[in-house]
Amino acid sequence: QVQLVQSGGGLVQPGGSLRLACEVSQGTQTIDHITWFRQSPGKERQYVSAINWKNGATYYHWSAQDRFTLSRDNAKNTLFLQMNNLQAEDTAVYYCAAAKYYSGSYERSYSYDYWGQGTQVTVSS
Repeated sequence: QVQLVQSGGGLVQPGGSLRLACEVSQGTQTIDHITWFRQSPGKERQYVSAINWKNGATYYHWSAQDRFTLSRDNAKNTLFLQMNNLQAEDTAVYYCAAAKYYSGSYERSYSYDYWGQGTQVTVSS
């Protein structure tokens, strides 16, 4: 059974940086891709960035392109989301999610099999 344990997040001023981590325990060989989503109060869960777990290819929502970077530590089975130049609109609960199969889009939150517990990111002065 795959488990995703998140860490990182917190409060940062506009223009600041944070790094989120998503540690994958057990069953990593069954994962096709892992994606970061975020959700603000009253809004739908939004796709942020995805990584093909097998070949390492990364993908970004346009709002994250050039500011966010995915990386991973293969030895620790941990995925990182480095977020730079954060703005108030980035405030949300961030989730990592893993899928066993590719559904044709990384943006379909209903297609994911496993979810992390979520971590709050607040950008405020």
